[in-house]
Amino acid sequence: MSAPIRPVQVWRGDRLLVELQLFRAFSPWQRARGLLGRPSPGALQGHWLQPCNAVHSWFMGYAIDLLFLDASGRVIKRVVALQPWRMAACRHARSVIELAAGEARRLSIEEGDLCLSAP
Repeated sequence: MSAPIRPVQVWRGDRLLVELQLFRAFSPWQRARGLLGRPSPGALQGHWLQPCNAVHSWFMGYAIDLLFLDASGRVIKRVVALQPWRMAACRHARSVIELAAGEARRLSIEEGDLCLSAP
């Protein structure tokens, strides 16, 4: 059974930056698999891993962007183009959004932005 795709809005202050379509990986199996064995996400797409504060790109054939979020959904760390066979972590993160490499920069998502599930 696959987790649903959910819209997630990224806000900067009172301004909506973008709405992402994210695959919710909230079970242990879904988090363990993440993007492994899947094609790189398309524009405005990605995976949302929760709970999660560390990601690896072992066995992946492409780079990814990472948004580490705190418990309120605020971006507390942005990793751009994590290459295959690398790791990234953020001690205080509660979840991670994985995007195609370059997508966070293209969409101007920065530390301090707020990611909220769309109504």
